[in-house]
Amino acid sequence: MPLIELNNVCKTYDLGEVKVEALKDATLTIEQGEYIALIGPSGSGKSTLMNTLGCLDRPTSGSYRLAGEEVATMSRDERAVIRNKRIGFVFQNFNLLARTTALENVELPLLYARGISARERRQRALDKPTLVGLADRLDHHPSQLSGGQQQRVAIARALVNEPAILLADEPTGNLDTRTSHEVLAIFRQLNEEQKITVILVTHEQDVAQHAKRTIVLRDGYVVADTANFAQALQTLHAPAQAEPPVQAESAV
Repeated sequence: MPLIELNNVCKTYDLGEVKVEALKDATLTIEQGEYIALIGPSGSGKSTLMNTLGCLDRPTSGSYRLAGEEVATMSRDERAVIRNKRIGFVFQNFNLLARTTALENVELPLLYARGISARERRQRALDKPTLVGLADRLDHHPSQLSGGQQQRVAIARALVNEPAILLADEPTGNLDTRTSHEVLAIFRQLNEEQKITVILVTHEQDVAQHAKRTIVLRDGYVVADTANFAQALQTLHAPAQAEPPVQAESAV
């Protein structure tokens, strides 16, 4: 059974006098343990697709099954439970709480999980920074950490619930080149050693090429889905089509 199945997913935002079709007939399958990059120009629908995959938003129509469960018909609270159990998020701006230590930031998602004692929360929070090379900075506040160290805290926080999926939205956008490569190396290690499914949303081609499969979006459509990065770039930079693109075949 695939980890993720999207079938003819559409998302329309009603802005009053205007309706914006942000995602159009998206159909794709993602298996457990894949490493995928979502790329596309601004306004292409990649953020909408990420929000859909992350159970942050619900499709207007179509089916989204996550580990066999239909997400498209779930309530907001039901989607929140799924997020907490199955998905970890990493953002460009780190989204750390300034007045708490790195360890307390990592521990935060466990406060919303039921049936976990304070002792277990602390132990699980202590385990994850070791995976990202930050075990010696746990008592520091975000303001005392470099950008790369803050992103490592954010990754450890995303991992603390042991999710099946790691969703990273422009995770290197605020980092220099060297630190970006270090963060991408962490993603690859988590994917290869922990078998975590990594979905990377980025507009940076040198970041996207680290993934093993690339999904290209344009004008709300999935226009390419391939393990051939050169082919993905060719589709990305191709002249705009007058007709809606044909849905790309899955790379898996």
